[in-house]
Amino acid sequence: MISESALPKMIHLLNEAVEKQTSTGCCKAVKRALEEIVTSGEEFVPGEYLLPAPDKYARRLLYKDSENRFSVLVMVWGPGQGTPLHDHARMWCVECVYRGKIKVKSYSLDDEVDGLLRFVPETEVVAGIGEAGTLIPPFDYHTIENASPDRPAVTLHVYGGEMDWCNAFFPEGEFFRMERRHLAYTSG
Repeated sequence: MISESALPKMIHLLNEAVEKQTSTGCCKAVKRALEEIVTSGEEFVPGEYLLPAPDKYARRLLYKDSENRFSVLVMVWGPGQGTPLHDHARMWCVECVYRGKIKVKSYSLDDEVDGLLRFVPETEVVAGIGEAGTLIPPFDYHTIENASPDRPAVTLHVYGGEMDWCNAFFPEGEFFRMERRHLAYTSG
């Protein structure tokens, strides 16, 4: 059952968190707020936001701050669904698992040759319910995928604004080709 007070409580906590002056301090406070509300056990994401999409992960806007200081998205990852290597368009982000488990692989940029980029894998984390991580540019290169082969995973993403594009990176030998991607919300 959806808690009538949990979503307003989360928005209140996030408003307090983004009042911090630096992205690092803001991200730490946002991370604590998400962990607190998700581990409370209160359901606050409407059921229609929790449905997977058949062909790719679902990306749904849950809340957008009227001053564009942050936005909250719900992403649903069906079995086998994930992202290519990508960045967050120079925008901070905090990601928290709401249901299931996800796998996040972080990378660092190592070299650029003739417009192609080389990345070095840094860390791989499997996160469960209530576990959150921060992505603060320039350390925001990563992939994310559902860690379960047989059930969906749901994550909450709080961005430092509304992220409507990112750079995605596709393998070409030992290097990657960069492609700017427009991001849209999933309907239904």
